[in-house]
Amino acid sequence: MITSKQRSNLRSLANNLDPIFQVGKGGIEDNFLKQVDDALEARELIKIKVLNNSGYETREASNIICEELKCEGVQVIGSIIVLFRRSTKKPRIEI
Repeated sequence: MITSKQRSNLRSLANNLDPIFQVGKGGIEDNFLKQVDDALEARELIKIKVLNNSGYETREASNIICEELKCEGVQVIGSIIVLFRRSTKKPRIEI
């Protein structure tokens, strides 16, 4: 669990990031989760865009992904999710 101060720091780091994944009509499937898992391991902090045709609300999608991948939901704003998980191999972000 991250503190509010750490969350604030992560939000500021994520400000310049672009979404690298989209949750679309395919939904949140195993293949999608595997790709997000790999991206979290490599980058630690990522953004995901939830499209209108996905059938998920943004908060709902964030909760599902965080539960499956054991990551932290840093921020949900509009249709964008910001996720964080410390890398097990090479931690880059100091929180």
